[in-house]
Amino acid sequence: MADNKEKLVYVPMAVDMIHPGHLNIIRVAAEHGRVMVGLFTDKAIASYKRLPFLNYDQRKTVIENIKGVDIVVAQETLDYEPNLRQYKPDIMVHGTDWREGPMRDARAKAIKVLTEWGGQLIEPEYTKGVSSTEAHIHLREIGTTPQLRLAKLKRLLNVKDITRVMEVHNGLSSLIVENAEYRAEGNPPQSFDAFWLSSLTESTAKGRPDIELVDLSARLRTINDIFEVTTKPLIFDGDTGGVPEHFTYTVRTLERLGVSAVIIEDKTGLKMNSLFGTEVTQTQETVETFCRKIKMGKNAQITQDFMIIARIESLILEQGLDDALIRANAYIRAGADGIMIHSCSKKPDEIFAFCQKYNKFEKRVPLVVVPTAYHQVYEKELIEEGVNVVIYANHLLRAAYPAMKNAAISILQHQRALESADKYCMPIKEILEILPNRCDCFGSDNSDRKSALKIKKDAA
Repeated sequence: MADNKEKLVYVPMAVDMIHPGHLNIIRVAAEHGRVMVGLFTDKAIASYKRLPFLNYDQRKTVIENIKGVDIVVAQETLDYEPNLRQYKPDIMVHGTDWREGPMRDARAKAIKVLTEWGGQLIEPEYTKGVSSTEAHIHLREIGTTPQLRLAKLKRLLNVKDITRVMEVHNGLSSLIVENAEYRAEGNPPQSFDAFWLSSLTESTAKGRPDIELVDLSARLRTINDIFEVTTKPLIFDGDTGGVPEHFTYTVRTLERLGVSAVIIEDKTGLKMNSLFGTEVTQTQETVETFCRKIKMGKNAQITQDFMIIARIESLILEQGLDDALIRANAYIRAGADGIMIHSCSKKPDEIFAFCQKYNKFEKRVPLVVVPTAYHQVYEKELIEEGVNVVIYANHLLRAAYPAMKNAAISILQHQRALESADKYCMPIKEILEILPNRCDCFGSDNSDRKSALKIKKDAA
């Protein structure tokens, strides 16, 4: 053992939540020398799966206090090579779970690097029946707190190349977004990071015009419906924000509920949907008045995590790129935590032109886009242009309406439900599986229930 303690043992870990498998790995490592845990950063973890429940500093504190761990260092990427070359451990310890699947290549590379200085790989048998991913699923069943949900958006912005946001308008649509996942062979799973509570789709779902007719009280009830069954952060479409004095109360209310951000647009008067462009009369607010609204909103908030994002309508109203840039600069100086640049052009050219100028700002805050009109653009193109958040602003409601309409017409046409059910409707069993089952709170076993919204596809 004296000789062993002279050896350095490297143990890579994500460790969102400690379970017996982690403790076994550390125990085995400690038998062979001084244990160095390479703890994956939030950014490294978010590159291949969900954002960890605990942030890096919290996870580091936990690991440092586990018996057998001598030192914790950051592992910045999924590639083990940089840390292996930097620390040149005598031994690397990793569970057998990486022998197959997407981590197989990383294993082969690690072995090749270790052999350069005579390093050794030790692989304790993977502890079956325990998983931090499964633990996270069970935590999601329990729910989250307003404080944790509120802070999550800023964490995502800090670690992800682009934060992917999808429109929701009620509890059911939020469950779809909460659980939707796409898996392609050899690639990390793709999912949505946050919700967008659109005033357009929420108004439409209630059969009302999109003119700020649905009041804040009604919209707060929708937030409550969404938060009751989900855990992801939410960005609130605040329309114009109303008069500055009223906006301060909106900020306080949203923050108290656990909403992560509000986006307000720099228009005044009767709100009309931006995609109408100049086809209808729309008036842009003065820079001074809108800056005052931003400042009052920032002064009203309590936490450092709540975000006020300023939406610029200059391109929509054909005021030009220079006007948009001037407003962006002014809004940032007024305290805006983010800028949303909007366009109704069917090509992304003017958005990209804005991005290129905006990225040169001395003080830059996260940039948000909504590619409703220019929907051919890929997320990788947005990342290249420096976009931080992409919002798919109305797609779930637009997808649902044709199916509902066709189902109704089919019943009228055939005077029975068979054709409608087979062609347009999901099985009733899947509907029941979508809904959260809180019976486990009273002791029933819900461990085998699987989400019907888990989308798994194998791509060649």
